[in-house]
Amino acid sequence: MSKIISIGTAVPAYCHQQMEILQFMQLVYAPTETDKRKLRFLYQQCGIRQRYSVIADYSRPIDEWKFYPQTENLDPFPTLEQRMVVYNKQAPPLSIDAIRNCLGHTHDQKKITHLITVSCTGMSAPGLDLQILELMDLKKSIFRTSINFMGCYAAIHALKIADAICKADFGAQVLIVCTELCTLHFQKEPTLDNITSSLLFGDGSAAVLVSSSDNEHEGLHIDNFYSEVIPKGKRDMAWELSSNGFLMTLSGYIPDLIEEDFEEIVIRALEKDRLSSQNISHWCIHPGGKKVLEAIHKSLGLINGQLSVSNKILAEFGNLSSATILFVLKEMLHEKKDIKRMFGAAFGPGLTVETFTAHY
Repeated sequence: MSKIISIGTAVPAYCHQQMEILQFMQLVYAPTETDKRKLRFLYQQCGIRQRYSVIADYSRPIDEWKFYPQTENLDPFPTLEQRMVVYNKQAPPLSIDAIRNCLGHTHDQKKITHLITVSCTGMSAPGLDLQILELMDLKKSIFRTSINFMGCYAAIHALKIADAICKADFGAQVLIVCTELCTLHFQKEPTLDNITSSLLFGDGSAAVLVSSSDNEHEGLHIDNFYSEVIPKGKRDMAWELSSNGFLMTLSGYIPDLIEEDFEEIVIRALEKDRLSSQNISHWCIHPGGKKVLEAIHKSLGLINGQLSVSNKILAEFGNLSSATILFVLKEMLHEKKDIKRMFGAAFGPGLTVETFTAHY
């Protein structure tokens, strides 16, 4: 059995109020007053107050834009190569900020034995893992692996790998770093997928230290993992590469699919621990969006307040893809309101549902 010892988070320098981002999006997506009113309604109802980005343009007037061209149609539109230049410059220091926040003054970075990097918003080789190794002066012999392009559920997949490592090596100290620069992949075509993505996603990084349960530090003990694919949702959530960045497919049917199937998935996941939903004191749910959280609330028949932390993270940061579930978990562990048994879940392309159970 393994346990989560510490979690750290970090966000980029630019904090954009949601209604300021709206003005940028209206310039791009809303040529008529009717379109502007529709977009304003969506932004007012989304449950997001602010988001962070490595790009300053989203809350600045057009004559102060640096990343996007100061033209009416944004041409020449940034290429994938230009976006990856920004990713390779910004992702490493943001990751280091999250790691330092995780380790603090309590945990010795020289004792880290394994490094797992997670991202679906940027890739290169040599990549983020080697950049972190160099900047943190970690051991050159450290075990490294990377999880790329799995989307919002990837942090739980990384925890699953860390758990297996700790079960095989009682001396292991595994550092997971999830860094996502989602706002780099803004697309200007006014499709429903692009409008929805530009409404939801933000940038951020989260790091988590996992060790064997024999470690002297207090932590959240991981009990089990369960994963299931909802095949009928295969085309409703996707993430693909293009010459102008990464393209998101985000169907409006996703909340309906989750509401329909989530309770049964939870039942099957909890059967591994011979538990039921009545045994769960805390629900650590990835806030994929306001409607997703509402769908889970209905599916499980939760009472008001049981998804309050997920709603809080959504409001303050938006959807940070893989890092989001760790932002939620950090907040829940910080509050430590009598955590007896926790159930965590995140969703991604496939439609894939990854879950875990844990306790103190």
